[in-house]
Amino acid sequence: MVMAVSFERYGRLYYLDPGEFRPRVGDKVLVPTDDGPEVAECVWAPQYVTEEIGGLPACAGIASAADLDRDEQNRQRRADARVIAKRTIRQHGLPMKVVGIDFVDRRPDIDQLVIVYFSAPHRVDFRELVRDLARALRARIELRQVGARDEARLQGGIGPCGRDLCCATFLKDFEPVSVRMAKDQDLPLNPLKISGACGRLMCCLKYEHPLYQEFNAKAPAVGSAVETPAGDGVVVGHNVPSDTVVVRLAASGRRCACSRADVCSPRQQYEASSTTTPDAAPEPPTEPPTAPPADPTNRTEQAEQGERVEQGVDGVDGVDTVGESRAERRVRKPRRRRRLHHDDEGESTQ
Repeated sequence: MVMAVSFERYGRLYYLDPGEFRPRVGDKVLVPTDDGPEVAECVWAPQYVTEEIGGLPACAGIASAADLDRDEQNRQRRADARVIAKRTIRQHGLPMKVVGIDFVDRRPDIDQLVIVYFSAPHRVDFRELVRDLARALRARIELRQVGARDEARLQGGIGPCGRDLCCATFLKDFEPVSVRMAKDQDLPLNPLKISGACGRLMCCLKYEHPLYQEFNAKAPAVGSAVETPAGDGVVVGHNVPSDTVVVRLAASGRRCACSRADVCSPRQQYEASSTTTPDAAPEPPTEPPTAPPADPTNRTEQAEQGERVEQGVDGVDGVDTVGESRAERRVRKPRRRRRLHHDDEGESTQ
C-alpha cells in the first residue's frame, strides 16, 4: 500500500508506506526525516497499487497532541526568523533574497538550527551577517544559496497553465530543457511564452516531449494528402493532447479535426480489406453441378452423357480438354474425376 503526504498546503507530495496505520485524508502523521520525525498532512489515503513499489519510507505513526504543539511552535519560529533575516540583510545592504526558512530542533548534535535559503545574482560575503543572525535568533545559523529553479520550488506559485508549479508539487529532479523541445512541440520561440515562473524554460517541455515525438512519428506530416471520413483533404495542423489531426477538406475548403487513427494508412487499409471481421464463420465451399446419372441400359447414351459432364466440369476453369488422356485429366482434377470414375465403375458392374 502507498500513501501521500505534504508538509505544506498544496506543496510537494511525498510517498510513504503506511505500514500498520490507516490515516484518512486530512489527518496529521509523522514522517521520518534526517532531522527526526516531522508532522505532515495526509493527502492520499492508503490504497493498494498494482505494481510492487519498494524502498519507500515507513510512516512513523499518527501525530499526537504534543507533536502538533511542537509543529505549531516551529511554524511561528520560522515566521519570526524570516522577518529578522530580512531586516538584518537590509541593514547590511547585501543583494540577497530570502526564499525559505527551516527550523531544526531534534538533531542530537545541536540544540537549535536555523537554515536560511536565499538567492543572489552572484556570490555574497555573509560572514558578518551570520554573526548578527546568530546573536538575534540565539541559534546556529546556516545559509544556503539556491538557484532560480529551487527558488520557485521552495516558494511555490501558479504557472502559465493556471495550475500549481510542477516543481513544487510532483517533480523530484530538474532535467535539462532545450529550445529544440519547444520547436518539436510547435510552440512560439518567444522567451515570455515558454518560460516558467523561475524565468527558465518550463519543465513541462521535458516530460511532455516523448509524447510529441511518438505522435509525430505515427501521424501524417503537415501538407500531406489524406483520406478522412468526411472526404479527401490536406493536413494543416496537429493537436497532440487530443490525439487529432486538423485537415482542410478539398471539396468545401473547411477544416475539421479527425482522429489520428482515421487518417493513418494502416487503419484505412484494414477497413478496406475483406477481413475486417476475422471472427466471422468461413463461407462453405461450393461444389460444381454434376450431371444426373444416365440410364445404364443404353451404353451409347451413357457414354455421350459422361463426355458432356467432363466437358462441362472442365469448362468451369476455362481449360480445353481436347486431346487429353484420362490419366492426365485425373492428375489435373483428381476429386472431380474421382466422381466420374466412380460412375464408370458403377457402369461396368452392370
